[in-house]
Amino acid sequence: MGQTALGNNTAEALRKSSVARYLQLASLFRRRIESGEWLVDSKIPTVKELADQCGVASMTIRQALDLLEADGLIERFRAKGTFVKKQPQRDLWCKVHTDWTGLLLARENAVIEILSDERNVQLPPYHGDAGIAAPAYRHLKRRHSRNGVAFLLADVYVDERIVPLIPESAFTTATAMRLVADIADQKIVDARQELTIGAADLETSTRLNIPLGEAVAKVQRVAVNQDGHLILVANGIYRGDMVRIEMKLR
Repeated sequence: MGQTALGNNTAEALRKSSVARYLQLASLFRRRIESGEWLVDSKIPTVKELADQCGVASMTIRQALDLLEADGLIERFRAKGTFVKKQPQRDLWCKVHTDWTGLLLARENAVIEILSDERNVQLPPYHGDAGIAAPAYRHLKRRHSRNGVAFLLADVYVDERIVPLIPESAFTTATAMRLVADIADQKIVDARQELTIGAADLETSTRLNIPLGEAVAKVQRVAVNQDGHLILVANGIYRGDMVRIEMKLR
């Protein structure tokens, strides 16, 4: 594909998104470094060349490169140009489990921080067909971190009627599904997990310290008890640069 066609396609893609263009371009340039298209120690195209390729103003390119420089991915030299300094870190240790046993396991060295805790709230609109909503829920917004790096932001809704049966310490140590899995008089008759790919909004980018518009994995987990009630709804957002999804087919 010629440079003109490439520029037209990139400009059109930038226009279709509500995310600021310099943020979209920063993500595009990160992927070029990550994929090896822009090799470490190599010189990247000039600001003018990138502006022409992407169909944007030179200032927009400079803003995008500022973000890469702040992350230590590129280095600029007066009169010499801009060079790739290192590749983005990709530590795909965060495995999203797809089996029941895996959903109950807490990640090693993970720390769960409660960002907010609300009582007796209504379940937000739920578009699934598993179970019916309980009268009220305890809503916790939790952030999971490992070695000081946040990797998961989650909204957890637990049926208020069973909250007294859960040790308070579990809310900062247990996975969402584990919270309701071991309650004596509750039988989980239906448990589901749905995964979609999305982009980080302002809150997610701030809470997880990732660029706005960066790829994220959105996971919803629900559990239904013997009475047909949704006793757990957990909506999690994982950093896309750390998550790994593995499914055994045979």
